[in-house]
Amino acid sequence: MKSYLTHLECTACGLIHDASELHTVCTACAKVLYPRYDLASVARVLSPWDLAPREQNMWRYFEVLPVLDATNVATLGEGGTPLMRANQLGESLGCTDLYIKDEGLNPTASFKARGMAAAVSKAKELGVTKMMVPSAGNAAGAMAAYAARAGLEAHLFMPKSTPQSNILESGIAGAEVELVDGHIGDAGRIARERAVTTPMFDMSTMKEPYRVEGKKTLGYEIAESLGWTLPDVIVYPTGGGTGLLGMWKAFAEMEEMGWLPNSNRPRMIAVQAEGCAPVVKAFLEGADHCEPWENAQTVAAGLRVPGPYADYLILQCLRESGGTALTVTDDEALACVREIAVAEGIFACPEGAATLAALKKLLADGTIDKDERIVLLNTGSGLKYLDLFSG
Repeated sequence: MKSYLTHLECTACGLIHDASELHTVCTACAKVLYPRYDLASVARVLSPWDLAPREQNMWRYFEVLPVLDATNVATLGEGGTPLMRANQLGESLGCTDLYIKDEGLNPTASFKARGMAAAVSKAKELGVTKMMVPSAGNAAGAMAAYAARAGLEAHLFMPKSTPQSNILESGIAGAEVELVDGHIGDAGRIARERAVTTPMFDMSTMKEPYRVEGKKTLGYEIAESLGWTLPDVIVYPTGGGTGLLGMWKAFAEMEEMGWLPNSNRPRMIAVQAEGCAPVVKAFLEGADHCEPWENAQTVAAGLRVPGPYADYLILQCLRESGGTALTVTDDEALACVREIAVAEGIFACPEGAATLAALKKLLADGTIDKDERIVLLNTGSGLKYLDLFSG
């Protein structure tokens, strides 16, 4: 297998960057960089049907992933998670074609494993030895695990409110962990201050080009699971938005390669917590950027992101897809954790369960039709949030 990575492109000003060099954001405008591939050549050498004998993990799509030398891949078997038909939950809602993509079955029990596997592997290939990330939870645990797998040094900056499971798993994997007062934005500020005296590569959400590449494999897997068609709607819990953007990028790539001849792209729906909803506010106001959310509060740590760096791309994706954005309360999300578990046996994280709470509202107001093909993204395992359910 061979990667067909060609260059990096700024998503705002279009400036081309050399993919053989280490980059964070655009050197001209400081916006998000996307890896680009020679998709015409990929289409000539690879068809969807050629994937069948490959291993069931995200590296089965190696041609459209950024690592050039397979020996640099740090993998724990991430990806290849099931897209499960939720028959009993669907019946209770009156939905005829409802699915849950269960990312809790990844090696570090969340979809962050995908992004960190790609980003850490590429960082190793480009000569990085020390890296840091601010995280409200699962990204830290994933980076600790993949840095250990790659033999690299990880420095993690986490709010004191981070779930204990994430703090413990990070330390056990050998990462340096610093807990800070405040939210993930405060953790990011401290991380950047530390990086001035101790040079470390910044792996923050959308502030380096490759985490989105791991997350885009969600889109490839959903299409492959549905026989190279796409659902009508994808409901996604949105903090930093990397998975949302990754899937949208994957759909564009598959279209360009001719892998989706009869598919329209799904409407992308962003779900946020009532206590931290910068994307919802900006979307409803018709804005192109998010204002930082003051006093962000939610038990769903992955949704406690007051100012997503890729806000302009998230809003663009929602509008291009004909989607929408809405909030749910913590109580609604936690109730849906139990509802999903009872109906389907899936112990979803609060972020993932928030998608069910949102779906109920969208069905009630007619935004989603009960006969549409609907995919809910459960981004991680509820086992990482046992403190919320121990009472």
